[in-house]
Amino acid sequence: MNKKHIVIVGLGGVGGYFGFKINQTNETSEKYFVSFVARGETYEKVKKDGLILLSPEHARQQTCPNALEQNIADIKNPDLVLICVKEYDLENVCTQLLSVINKETILLPMMNGADIYERIRKIIPENVILPTCIYVASHIKEKGTVEHKGKPGKMIVGRDPEHFSTDVKWVTDVLEESKIDFDCKDNSLIDIWTKFFFIASFGLVTAKHNSSIGTVYTDEQQKQEATEIMKEMKLIADKKEIHLQDDIIEKTFEKAATFPFETPTSLQLDIHSGKKDNELELFAGAILKYGTELRISTPYTQKIYMKIKEI
Repeated sequence: MNKKHIVIVGLGGVGGYFGFKINQTNETSEKYFVSFVARGETYEKVKKDGLILLSPEHARQQTCPNALEQNIADIKNPDLVLICVKEYDLENVCTQLLSVINKETILLPMMNGADIYERIRKIIPENVILPTCIYVASHIKEKGTVEHKGKPGKMIVGRDPEHFSTDVKWVTDVLEESKIDFDCKDNSLIDIWTKFFFIASFGLVTAKHNSSIGTVYTDEQQKQEATEIMKEMKLIADKKEIHLQDDIIEKTFEKAATFPFETPTSLQLDIHSGKKDNELELFAGAILKYGTELRISTPYTQKIYMKIKEI
């Protein structure tokens, strides 16, 4: 019997962490054929030394895949593709995947954002896409080396709303065998949007003021700005029939209070270091797009979006 082919596209903080777990398990079991796709210096480092994960969860820090590719075009017959790229590369990656996937290929997007499923679906109309919410504190220490601190990474994997009855048990088996902490739900959109409330509102306000997560929930003006953005998001979620808890705004501030006061956000760091590729469109762009589509007014998000564009 042919082995299932699992492909991890992108070896950053997320792809490096989860890809490492899947591959290191597979080095022993040899149940699947695992390919990594990486570019430039990351490709060279992994080719030479394997992928390195510095994590209290793994005594053995190195893993080598069955195949390492520089280009998506070189992938052959994938059964499962973990899309672990930055969201601003998403359309480009999906367009390239079109020529290598078959109708049975399952796509697992490993990025946080409210509109990820729809953006992939627009380019890849037929395949099964499992909407996923990711929690992991990991980052690239250097090319080819990922560092993980804190709690074990967690995935919340949902069924594809357009292919609800498709059997994806073999995919959840992969996660289980790899000792990945995951929940499988009929509908993961509530989890995705609950996380989006936090990362979008706090990301936008910290980016505007170059402030910390702690400042947003203690400074009156910044707290008000985050609240107004979340109110606009709640109107959108309600219209999309994503049934978030009524006290989602309050709960989001409670979540923020669990972080060390001075914690920055990635959007804030990117904006204030002049990085052109950043999450502004993932956060504000998605809210504004949904507002337009659903005829919901989003003046607070619009205002903060324009302000951040000026920085």
